[in-house]
Amino acid sequence: MSSMNLKQRQRGMALLVSLVFLLLLTLIGLSSMQSATLQEKMTSSVMLRNQSFQIAEAALRVGESAVQVETYSLAVCTTATQCAPPAESATITAAGRNSSSGVLWVAAAGGFYGVQNIGTTLAAVNVPVGTSATLYRITAVAVVGNNQRSVVESIYAKY
Repeated sequence: MSSMNLKQRQRGMALLVSLVFLLLLTLIGLSSMQSATLQEKMTSSVMLRNQSFQIAEAALRVGESAVQVETYSLAVCTTATQCAPPAESATITAAGRNSSSGVLWVAAAGGFYGVQNIGTTLAAVNVPVGTSATLYRITAVAVVGNNQRSVVESIYAKY
């Protein structure tokens, strides 16, 4: 009789253990889904940042190509504001001339580039010794996605 009594007391125990295991598996599944969602968001962010950088780099190359043209000329900047790297690169969203820096932003390759003539020098790197070179600062900007902005800059010595 005591073995019969023991079976009756354990009758619902298998169901209870199964439900606890099912709850644990559900929690593990939810945690894995949250982790996968977070990884997908991070991957998307990296992809947009890379795309933004590539577009800015392409716009920079277009700007450098424009400066390389033999007939290209631009007036030398005259004030500290005009000679400094353009602050509007952090906010620019459209082509056009900026009133404070005087930089003309040109749309190219999905981004923008601006050129500044920062003067001449006799000591430019990779230029024959004693050769006068005009230095141009080319700044390129690209914005993709939810304001993923890349700004790249180069100094081009034209001689």
